[in-house]
Formats: sequence, C-alpha cells, structure tokens
Amino acid sequence: MWGYPEPISRLVEQFMKLPGIGPKTAARLAFFAMGMTDEDIRDFAKALIDVKEKLHECAICCNITEESPCSICQDGSRLDSVLCVVQDPKDVLAMERTREFNGRYHVLHGAISPMEGIGPADIRIRELLSRIAESDVSEVILATNPNVEGEATAMYISRLLKPFSINVTRIAHGLPVGGDLEYADEVTLAKALEGRRAL
Repeated sequence: MWGYPEPISRLVEQFMKLPGIGPKTAARLAFFAMGMTDEDIRDFAKALIDVKEKLHECAICCNITEESPCSICQDGSRLDSVLCVVQDPKDVLAMERTREFNGRYHVLHGAISPMEGIGPADIRIRELLSRIAESDVSEVILATNPNVEGEATAMYISRLLKPFSINVTRIAHGLPVGGDLEYADEVTLAKALEGRRAL
C-alpha cells in the first residue's frame, strides 16, 4: 500500500484477502493490530495457524473437526435414518442452534456453480452417495442455500438419489419471522406461497 511502511502494507494486503474487507477496513485492522500486546499478537497468529493445522474433515459427514469422526457422528442419540445435506460447516452450526434437528449431517463444502468453475466433482457429492448406499437412511433433507447455486445443487442431488428409493425433501423457503410482506421480493413471496401449509 502506498505511503505505509512495508510491514503495515503487507498486513493490509493480507487483511484485504478476507471477504468483505476493503482497503480502509484493512488499514484500520492493521493499525489496531500494531497496538496489540505481543502476547495478543502471538495468540492471534497461533489461532490462525491452529485453524489450518488442527482442523480437518470428518471421515463420515465431511464437517470440520479436530477429531474424526466428529462429535455429532459419535453421538449415539441421533437418528441415523435422517440425513441433512448442507453446503458449508457453518450451516451445521445454524441448524444445531434451532435444537429442532436430531439426525445426521452431510457437508458438501460448496455448491455447483458453472460460472465459478465448480462442478459436482468439486464438492462432496460422491461421499454423500457412498454414505447413503452403505447406510439405512430413509430421508435426505436438502438444506442448501436458497439461491441459484443452492437450488441447482439440490436439484442435481435429488436426481442422483432417485434410484435409492428414499424420501428426498427440501427445506422450506419464504418470509422471515417478523418480516413485512411489503418489503419481500417477488421470488421470496413466490417461495412462501409454494411452501404454504394447512393450519
């Protein structure tokens, strides 16, 4: 970065690699880091290194974990018959916060996106199919994101699961709780109408 000493410029460039961080925010973070204690800087650096070195994918569900199988896969109280397919590890945390789902997970680590060069072989679909073939899963819940890539991925997986003769469902989409109809876009309203249910 122009005008900054080299170490700060390098740090600003590294912060700018993070999603949603522009030059101004990156500079603010770099200068904040300069004011941190040596111990805090070491802890911060160690946390970054630990994320890369100590975390890996669970051999069963592909979620990120320190030990494999992960704690969810080791939990004997969960239903083996219901499998929730999500795009990213952070989606597992979101589902777990609801305290409504007591089945198993499968993490795809992405979605099919031809525009970004991501095809079915680039995400964990092969692992999903192998897992279903070797288990007693009776329902697969496709909980991919409600966007073009997520919908395409859900449709692709649902076609692949047809020969297994299992129940394939899709999470409902629509209006958020507390939202107003007047502020909802057309696609969200259409999805809400499609997903309506009897009272």
